[in-house]
Amino acid sequence: MYQYHKWIRSFHAVAKTRSFTAAATYLQIGQPTISEQVKALEDRFAVELLYRSGRHVELTDAGQRLYEITEGIFGQEDEAVQLLQSLHSQKTGLLRIGAVSPPVVMNLTYDLMHRHPGIEFAISINSEKETLSRLYDFTIDIAILAYVDPDKRLYVIPYRTYPIVAVVRDDHAWANKASVPLKQIQHEAIIMRESGSKTRELLEQACSKQDIRINCVMELNSREAIMHAIAEGLGIGFVAEIEYTAIPGTKAIRLRDAQVNINYYMCALAVRKNRPLIKNVLDKGYEQKSSRKK
Repeated sequence: MYQYHKWIRSFHAVAKTRSFTAAATYLQIGQPTISEQVKALEDRFAVELLYRSGRHVELTDAGQRLYEITEGIFGQEDEAVQLLQSLHSQKTGLLRIGAVSPPVVMNLTYDLMHRHPGIEFAISINSEKETLSRLYDFTIDIAILAYVDPDKRLYVIPYRTYPIVAVVRDDHAWANKASVPLKQIQHEAIIMRESGSKTRELLEQACSKQDIRINCVMELNSREAIMHAIAEGLGIGFVAEIEYTAIPGTKAIRLRDAQVNINYYMCALAVRKNRPLIKNVLDKGYEQKSSRKK
């Protein structure tokens, strides 16, 4: 069985990195050894696990099924090493959090740092898809997402709800108002996030219910770019209230006559939700509620 462990470990490294060269670096052993061990695994069980095309590697159906198993095996092995490293450095724990929104995850981190001063944090910001991938790959412990498809592999709890606000330049007609009806946006030039953005999806749904036309004049793939475009007078935009950055020359305006809110969820792998550090965070009562911006 030990021989199989080495072979499977080499396969997992290649499947994870999609490269024999990168796998050799990852495991810190020679590339010929990696190739020999993966081939030995395939030969022993008469199965093709990888499609090889030059330096490019793809998983076969059998390889993908095996990789789904090895993710758990070696993900837990990595977690064990991280625990030992943490104990060696006299830390009480390392918590790796991935999120789609910097302000939201910093809000959580602020709370956790005060509750658990001995914890070390590793924070990563990525797209929804990449954050979920990192969670499944055991690269992070907890994910903060704006939307989660039902998946039995996940343990999900509501975290926070924030209103979506309009952002205008400070010389805009709305600049002195605390709020405006949603229907007024049909007269405006709108700067939108790219398709797939949860903020965009929620705004489009709210407008559809009131038969409001959206005059999209520009699409941008980052909140920061949208804020600068607004400051330049190119149109108005929309962000979750907690994500509004008060760039000089802009102002956030609340929407009324419509419930346009974005929900965030805290997620962990179901098989890991009872790990002490993860469980401690999940059990701390981060129930769905509005929270002031830190």
